[in-house]
Order: sequence, then C-alpha cells, then structure tokens
Amino acid sequence: MARYYSKTHEWVSVDGDEAIIGISSYAVEVLGDVTYAEIPQEGTDLIVGDPVGVVESVEESREVYSPISGTVIEVNSCLEDDPGLVSGDPEGKGWFCKLDNIDLDELDDLMDEAAYAKYLKTL
Repeated sequence: MARYYSKTHEWVSVDGDEAIIGISSYAVEVLGDVTYAEIPQEGTDLIVGDPVGVVESVEESREVYSPISGTVIEVNSCLEDDPGLVSGDPEGKGWFCKLDNIDLDELDDLMDEAAYAKYLKTL
C-alpha cells in the first residue's frame, strides 16, 4: 500500500480505489498527547483541503485536512472513545477515515515517504 504525505502533515494510503487518511507521526510530536478527535460523517464528500476533523491536545487544537478528494465510506469510530489512538499509533490504528471515489491524479501533488522525510528536515 503506497503512502503519501501533505505539507500540513496528513497522510493518505491508497489501496486500489480506496484511501485511508490520518495525521503523521511528526504532527503528533508537535501536538503532544491527543485528548480529543473529531471525525467526519460517513457519506461526506471531500475535496483536497477540506477539513476532515479536529485533533486537540493539552497544548493546542488543529484541523485535519483531506490530502485527496473522495467520499467518506468509513470512519474510525474508536477515536471517539479513545482519541489517544492518534497519539499512540498515528500512522496505524489512529487513522481518521476511509474514502472511495478518489482521484488518483491528486497524489502527484503529495510527497512519498522519502520526500516527506526530506521535507521534515527543512522545518
């Protein structure tokens, strides 16, 4: 499964015609322990840059933006009861939502893992 990153520290993994969205480990390092996560509703149509949700920590609150367009087909409802999943496993169990009807051409505007690692060194 290919993974891509945005400059605002969201990630998207693509598997066939579906995508999974979350925030990067770097974003969690900056935020600190996540105490609240707001997720989108199933059926929501997203365009690149649309808010997907919100994450809050003791330090700050931050919107999560969609790195790719599509329709929300599943949400990680576990985050409602355990937002700490985002802190503990941001690029695994802490995912936000799954999309279908994705536009694969939009991946060209994102960074692969190597490019993202290089980008982080400039921050």
